[in-house]
Amino acid sequence: MWHLLEPLHALVYYAPEAFDEAAALGYDTTERWPSYFAWRAAPLGAPGAARVTSAFYSFSPAMVARYVPAAWETAVPAEVLAARLRAVDRTYRAVLGEDAVADPGLAEAAALARRAAEAVVPLGLAGRPLAAANAGLPWPDAPHLVLWQAATVLREHRGDGHLAALLAAGLDPVEALVSFAAIGAAPEPVFESRGWSAAEWSAARARLAGRGLLDASGAVTEAGRALRAEVERRTDELAAAPWAALGPEDTARLADLLGGPWLAAIGSGLLPSENTLGIGKL
Repeated sequence: MWHLLEPLHALVYYAPEAFDEAAALGYDTTERWPSYFAWRAAPLGAPGAARVTSAFYSFSPAMVARYVPAAWETAVPAEVLAARLRAVDRTYRAVLGEDAVADPGLAEAAALARRAAEAVVPLGLAGRPLAAANAGLPWPDAPHLVLWQAATVLREHRGDGHLAALLAAGLDPVEALVSFAAIGAAPEPVFESRGWSAAEWSAARARLAGRGLLDASGAVTEAGRALRAEVERRTDELAAAPWAALGPEDTARLADLLGGPWLAAIGSGLLPSENTLGIGKL
C-alpha cells in the first residue's frame, strides 16, 4: 500500500503546478527545498528548526536551519496549507487527467483511503508527530483532494513508525542514510540531498563499521543487512494497524483502484527515478 500511495503524495514536491503555488507565496523555486520544508512542516504549526529536524530525522540540522523558521517569514502555515491543496488540485488534474479526477472509482478510492487514515486516530498517535498533525487537519470536499490527504496521513504514520524502528536499531539520522545506501537503496550521491557533510558521512560509516554493520571498504555486512531487514520488518508492523482496521477485502479493493493513478504518477516523469525513498521500486 505504501508503494501505491507514496507517489500520489510525493507529486506535490516535484510538480510544476506546486512550484507555481509556492512562487505565488513568495518562496524561492530555483530549488525544491524551500517549498518542500514549507509544504511538509506547515501542519505542525510554525515549528522551529529543532522541531523540524527531530520530526524529519534524516536531514542535517544545518540544512534544516537554512529553511526553517525562515519558511514562516515568507508565508504563515495557514496560507501554506491552503496553497498546498491548490497545488494538489492542479497537479492531479494535470497528471491524472480531468476524467480520472471525476471518475467514480477515484471517489471510491478516496473514501476507502480516508477510512484507513481516520483509523490512525482511535488507534493512537502517540509518538507520531507528523501523522498527528496531518490527521488533525480538516478534510477537503473534493475526492481527489481527500485521496491525497489520506495518502499523506498514512505515509506520515508509516514514516513516524519508521523513525521509531531506526531509533530502536540504534541508527542515528546519518547512520540511517549510510546504511540504507550500503544495501543499495540508492547511490550515495542521491543521499547528499539531506545535507550531511563528507566528514559527517565518513564518521557515520566508521561508526557502523565499528559495530560490524559495514566492512572496512564501506560495503554492507550480513549483520548490516539483517539489521536493515529488521528495521523494515518493524516499520511494516508499526504501519499495519490502519490496514487491519480497513480489512483485507477493502484494502485489496483500494489497491485495485489505485492502479491507474499510480501508473499516471510514476509515468509522469516528475518523480526522480533514483531517490531516498524507493519510489517505484517494487
